[in-house]
This record gives sequence, structure tokens and C-alpha cells, in this order.
Amino acid sequence: MEFVNSSPPRYECLLFDLDDTLYPLSSGLSDACSNNIIEYMVEKLGIDEDGVVELNQILYKKYGTSMAGLKAVGYEFDNDEYHRYVHGRLPYENLKPDPVLRSLLLGLPLRKLVFSNGDEVHVMKALTRLGIEDCFERIISFETLNPDINEAELSCVTGHLPENPVICKPTEIAFEKAFDIAQLNPHKTLFFDDSTRNIQTGKAVGLHTVLVGKSEKIDGSDYALESIHNMKEAFPELWSESIINNKETDRIDYASQISIETSVQA
Repeated sequence: MEFVNSSPPRYECLLFDLDDTLYPLSSGLSDACSNNIIEYMVEKLGIDEDGVVELNQILYKKYGTSMAGLKAVGYEFDNDEYHRYVHGRLPYENLKPDPVLRSLLLGLPLRKLVFSNGDEVHVMKALTRLGIEDCFERIISFETLNPDINEAELSCVTGHLPENPVICKPTEIAFEKAFDIAQLNPHKTLFFDDSTRNIQTGKAVGLHTVLVGKSEKIDGSDYALESIHNMKEAFPELWSESIINNKETDRIDYASQISIETSVQA
């Protein structure tokens, strides 16, 4: 007699951050992005060069992103112009096709979404360079969380700018909006991110959390992976259904292709 496991799956969805999560910090994109933000603040907003680095750090820590902080303290600028300046000059050539990650993602019989503070152009450019742009059900980006409403309209409605006119991680409202948009159950979702703040907020709103890029867990993380390539090592049960339905997944010799440490902490 054949017995079938009828218990519901623990996870229904995987939610991925993009930057320094689906590709490593060593790519250099984060450092380049930080430099571009500093340049924008000085050249486009006229902020004093002597204190710009400290100001940027303060705004980032308080508001989640430098852009959100700049808007919150009253700087006015076009969102698209900002993104073109900050992301448009990134060294995307440093990102290479990742066939290992692609096979891992395609072998997963679960919903997969990208949840990024970045703009759509940046997200799609990075995913395309990695060769995984078609591996996700949808992308939740800056534009998804911040529908097209300008600051003048906000001021007319409220009389002043809201405390934080940009919705972004790590705020709870950003997560809740993402859950609503994607119609996902946080208690059935695995969330992968490199940011400790994002992980901690994710945990607070009910997600199962995976800190990427670190070998040790932190307060708020359920798991820690040194690399996103370690998913199958950490969560082999996620592939159990796909092994039956897609034998090709197991034909790839992962060990010969992965050059990153495979440390997992759960």
C-alpha cells in the first residue's frame, strides 16, 4: 500500500531581496551605489561636501534608505532622475550569469517573488545580467510600493509632506503593502535578505527569515546562509516535490560550479 503525505506544506512562497542577496556583496554594486548617492547629494542637492557622508548615514539609519530620508527632511527632486543618477551608472558588468542559481530557482515548485527598494529598471537590469529575470512570478519594487503621486499633490492633500513620503523596507507598512499586493501569507513565506533591519522587521510581521551573506544568525533571523547558493543545503524539503516532477534539476553538478562557502546555520 502506498501512503501519501497529505499534510500542508510549511511554505507556499519565497520572497527575495535583490541587492547583496541574489548576487554577492563582492560585486561592488553596493559601494558604487553609495558613492553615487553621495555625489547626487552634493552635485544635485547642493549639500555641503564636508558633512555629506555623515548626513547620508543618519538619513539611511533613520528612514531606511537615503532617498526616503532626503524626501522626509524636505529635499525635492524627481524620483526617476534620482534613480537614473544613482543606479544608472552602476557597474552592472560585474554581474555574471548564474546558472546554479537559475537551476535552483527553476527547480522550486513554490511562488517566488523579488521584493526590493530599488526601481524597476535597476531590478530588471540586475536580474537580466544574472540570467534569472524569468524565474519570478512578479517584482515588488520602488514603483510598486510608491504609486505615481508627486509631492505637490501630497502637500495639497495634507498641508505638508508626510513624515516619510517614501514607502520602503524596513518599515512595516512596506511589508504589509507587499503582502497585500502579492496576496501572500507571511506565515507561509520564507524571506531572504542581507539587511539585519529588514530581517528583523520581516520577523516582526510574521515572515520566516533567512539572513543572507552571514554565517551566524542574528536576533530576528531563523536561518543564516553565507550564500544564496546554499538554499538547497538549508531547505532540501523545498525541492522534494520538484524532484518527482522535474528530474533534470538533479543532473547539475552543483559542487563543481559553486565557488562560495557553503556554511548554513539554522
